[in-house]
Amino acid sequence: MVRVLLVDDHNVVRAGLRALLESMGRVDVVGEASSGEEAVDRARMLEPDIVIMDLAMPGMDGVEATRRITKLGIDTKVLVLTIHDEDEFLIPALDAGAEGFLNKSVADTDLLGAVEALARGHSYLPRRVAALLARKKAQGAADRESDPEVLSSRERVAVGLYAQGFSTREMAREMDLSPKTVEGYIARVKTKLGLHTRRDIVRFALETGLLRAEGEQ
Repeated sequence: MVRVLLVDDHNVVRAGLRALLESMGRVDVVGEASSGEEAVDRARMLEPDIVIMDLAMPGMDGVEATRRITKLGIDTKVLVLTIHDEDEFLIPALDAGAEGFLNKSVADTDLLGAVEALARGHSYLPRRVAALLARKKAQGAADRESDPEVLSSRERVAVGLYAQGFSTREMAREMDLSPKTVEGYIARVKTKLGLHTRRDIVRFALETGLLRAEGEQ
């Protein structure tokens, strides 16, 4: 069973999502939160596999809540579920650490697939969103390919280890994380940078100085 925390400031929406997820038989909704602050507290306490996160909430919004949850050091992934336009919210959500992005208009047909993708350690971006990300990458490719600062500090460490040929389990031991979390970092790096293979990541790491020399700490 995939353990899920639901975050939305509307009770009716949370109730509908709970009913949808629990009807699938492979998801256990272990908690709910109605604000960003509550989401961070519940994630810390419950350590769910996945947080399904709304973006527009009073007080702390979903992007900031996502950022704080991904910094907790727990093996939890965030799936953004929103009615908002992807152009405005996609990049901030990914930068905050989200590993999936889904519009509420297709939740009834695509939500289970998104949850299962994240549970397997993959990112989830619908085709239109993936195409948008590719366009944004093309618009600023030169800057991104020369600047590792587009990645979080953990993502940069993961890139360096992955480029050296470390396996997922070896990276997990080195970073003191679970293999599933490490897989999520690499998936997010590939999504942000538009990379596909280890060779692509090795080239990026060499160009940006993230590939550590022999014996370097």
